[in-house]
Amino acid sequence: VQLQASGGGLVQAGGSLRLSCAASGRTFSNYVMGWFRQAPGKEREFVAAISWSGGSTLYADSVKGRFTISRGNAKNTMYLQMNSLKPEETAVYYCAAGVYYGTNRRTYDYWGQGTLVTVSS
Repeated sequence: VQLQASGGGLVQAGGSLRLSCAASGRTFSNYVMGWFRQAPGKEREFVAAISWSGGSTLYADSVKGRFTISRGNAKNTMYLQMNSLKPEETAVYYCAAGVYYGTNRRTYDYWGQGTLVTVSS
């Protein structure tokens, strides 16, 4: 499956952004989807995941209550609504697809190219 992330940009602290991830090539609903992020000099970290049907979600503790992951299987698209953004959340955000539902990035088989989110203070 091919993934294309978009929606990144520059936002002030406290602002919001909505990321999108468009999938193609295989049956989208066969895959668990996730968002990860990587800040300069840091390891890639889990942000959120959503199950095949969208009925179950997981979040990193740091984003709970502020970020919302969703998917539209009919549109082969996943979203990440990010509210109350903080400067320390400046990173490249990656979408990923896999068959195991969880937070471990090593279980995700397919990755998008990433979209840069910059949060200014």
